[in-house]
Order: sequence, then structure tokens, then C-alpha cells
Amino acid sequence: MHLSTPPTNPYTKDNPLPAKLLENRVLNKDGSSKDTRHLVVDIAGSGLTYKVGDSLGVYCCNRPQVVEEIIELLGATGNEPVTVARVPSPVSLRDALTSKLSIAGPTKKILETLLAKTANPAEKVRLEALLAPGAEELRETFLGQREFIDLLEEFPGARLSPQEFVDHTRRLMPRLYSIASSPKLYPGQVHLTVAPVRYESNGRRRYGVCSTYLADRVTRRKTLIPVFVAESHFGLPEDGTKDVIMVGPGTGVAPFRAFVQERVATGATGRNWLFFGDQHQATDYLYGDEWTRLLAEGKMARVDLAFSRDQAQKVYVQDRMRENAAELWRWLEGGAYFYVCGDAHRMAKDVDAALQQIAMSQGGLDAAQAVEYLKKLKKEKRYQRDVY
Repeated sequence: MHLSTPPTNPYTKDNPLPAKLLENRVLNKDGSSKDTRHLVVDIAGSGLTYKVGDSLGVYCCNRPQVVEEIIELLGATGNEPVTVARVPSPVSLRDALTSKLSIAGPTKKILETLLAKTANPAEKVRLEALLAPGAEELRETFLGQREFIDLLEEFPGARLSPQEFVDHTRRLMPRLYSIASSPKLYPGQVHLTVAPVRYESNGRRRYGVCSTYLADRVTRRKTLIPVFVAESHFGLPEDGTKDVIMVGPGTGVAPFRAFVQERVATGATGRNWLFFGDQHQATDYLYGDEWTRLLAEGKMARVDLAFSRDQAQKVYVQDRMRENAAELWRWLEGGAYFYVCGDAHRMAKDVDAALQQIAMSQGGLDAAQAVEYLKKLKKEKRYQRDVY
């Protein structure tokens, strides 16, 4: 008997699919302080496939205004040929700065070069202070508030050639976004939930490279965005009778929208429980109409909400978990799978701590046993995290 091998994606990280953006819709309502987008990418007819839990890799471009400013600060035209690591032949400085190089995240190395190149005494004093032994914390703070453009502005006495500048940068890497749709419900499409990053540091407006590229600069149905599927170990239980508990505040809700769509499409009989949180229910309940409908149809067993700014005391998803500790423990003891998606630094840590507390208060475990219990869940793939 001939066993056929499963089809492999024709497009990869090294050979991405040039895809169009079909939809770019703001999910937040008027009055929200947030900007979260629902984006739909067209993959119809491409042969590109994905499963729920996977991410979409997106290659993006730097902001044209910043690229032109850097070229000007270098005293260049932008047409100078430069060599970029792992790019087979030389490209123009403008091309390199637009789509090949990261122009954020300067390191100690460029400070050393600026010191060696500047003839300005005041600049030398400042750079020497930043590079002095024991100045690590000062230097980290200084670099953390700056991009390469700031350094070129602040140390004009150091003239770098285009190639010298390029040699201090890293490659512009693709960004990965959790897929927010099931291919069973939306064949030929990939949905994403993206919050464009915008903030200020060192007196200059900053923009998340890929998030604002997708939200602000991609022209719908015209711009071709290079994309690929990044396969993930974050996924649903093979057994559709198993219950799932999903914790996804903010854009962390993306893969859970995909999970529930898939569970409904495949007729999974296990129960679905979502913990979702954001700032205000009236303006920031992402996909709220969908969750409300699924609850009404009995396709969600529970949706527990934590809107941090709708009352005097802030409430987060981990608080809702603790409030429902007994029920959550019953689900886990009954074989439920537990998923977390979102911010690794605070939320995921707080959720993990809440889960340990629940194991102790409801399961009668001591601290060491609670840690072991969570390790066992992870080993059984019943506790999975997609955090960033």
C-alpha cells in the first residue's frame, strides 16, 4: 500500500507568499484609548495552509520618513551600494534601510565607533562617560531610549560612511502574529489581531515597525505583503471531548478565536471557557459580539471578563481565575486543557502564579507540589503558552 506524504507548504520563510490585505478594521469602539486592528490576509489559491495555533510571519518595511532622515544625516544620497550580511549581492543604501535592516536597537558597538570617529570634544566626553567601566546601567538606559537616528543626530561630529553605518545594524526580521481564524471557517484567508505600537521616547515619536506597517501603510488589495506560516506546538487537544480553558487578554485573544471556530466546525463536544480582559467593556471587548453570540448558542460554556478600568479597583484575568478557583480546579481535574496567550513579562507570570495558588487552595497541595502539578500539566501538553 502506498502511503502519501502530507502536502508541504509551497511558501516558506525563505520563499514567502506575496499576499494582499483584504480588510483592516478597528476593533475598538469610539472613545477607546486603544487601537486594535482586525486584519484579513488573502491566501486563496496559493496552496499555503495552516492550522489553528500557528502564527503568520510577516516581512515588513521601515518608515520611509525615517529612512530618508538617516540617509540625510549620513550625508549620503541613498544610492550608494552597500553589502548586507546574507544578501547575495550589494543593494542600495535606501533599499537596505527600507527592507533589510533594523534601524532600532543600537548597541554599545556603535557608541565605540562614534567615539573613535568624532573630533568634537564635547561628544568625546559624553561618549567616554557612557563607555566607562561600571556605566552599564547608564548605557542601557541611554540606548533603550534611542534608535540609530537619535545617535546620528546627537553625535554629528562622527561621520560614518554608509557601509560603516550598515555594519552596526542587524537584519530586519519577520514578525510573527498568532492566527485568529480557522481555515475550516475561512478557507483562503488568515485573520490577525494586531495592536499598532506607537509611543514616545527621547522626545521623538516611535512606531512599531511591523504593526504600524500593517495598520497604516499597507494599501488594501494593492500592496503585496511577503508572508509565511510559522508552525506552532500551541494547539487544541486531538480529543474533541476534552474541555479547554483559554486565558487571552487584549490581542492574546487571537488564537482563541481560531480555537473556538475550529471546535465549532469540527463538532467538538468538550466545553469552552474563555477569560478575556482589557480596559473598558464598552470600547475594548475584542470580538465581543462573537463571544456573546457563541454563549447564546451554547457553544461557549463560560466567558469571564476582566475590564481593568471599569471600576475603582483594577481587575485582571488572574483575579477572575481566583474568583472561579473551585470551578476551574474541577475542570482541570476533569482533564481540561489550559491555554495562555499574550504578554510574557507580566500577565503570563501572574496567571501562572494564580494557577499555582488554585492548585494549593483547591487541591490541598503545598507550594512544591503545586509547581510539580503545573510541570505535569505542561508535560502532558495540558498547559500551553503562546507568550511574547
